[in-house]
Amino acid sequence: MTKIFIIALLINNVVLMRFLALCSYVGMTSDVGQSVGMGFAVTFVTVLATAVTWPLQTFVLAPLGLGFLQILVFILVIASLVQLVEFYLKKNVPGLYAAMGIYLPLITTNCAILAVTFENISNGYNFIESIVYSVGVSLGYLLAMVLLAGVRDRIKNSPIPAFLKGTPILFAATSLIAIAFMGFSGLVK
Repeated sequence: MTKIFIIALLINNVVLMRFLALCSYVGMTSDVGQSVGMGFAVTFVTVLATAVTWPLQTFVLAPLGLGFLQILVFILVIASLVQLVEFYLKKNVPGLYAAMGIYLPLITTNCAILAVTFENISNGYNFIESIVYSVGVSLGYLLAMVLLAGVRDRIKNSPIPAFLKGTPILFAATSLIAIAFMGFSGLVK
């Protein structure tokens, strides 16, 4: 279990090593608080999506030979869970809801969440392993978001050459963070 978690969190980080979920990664990292909020929203949706899609695949789709509906069913589950998160944030955390703007409904199309649900099945994980993997991937996403938000905060107050301002320095910083994460590759055998 620990091995699955470490691999998902650090070694195969969903953003920095696999380059998934880059839209929200770039869009929601201008503030550490927003990054944390988005990270927890994605974590909630990812873990719940796994908790719903794994049994659906294992006990309904596979036994009935309905594997061809997997993408449709998984997207519907994810979209429904995002709606729950949206309703909750709108009612209980309106500041975060407003800050997330368009990125909140875009969690529905966050390819990392859909990838996790497929990988749990293709890797042959049981239910508990699937949940552990989902938590690891989600926390890896959160970690990447917070790291870039921290770097962006430092960049705001740094003298950056004009040709690097904006997106170029963002991608340069992200590439350096990704290179640092490559150092985790030998952590687990």
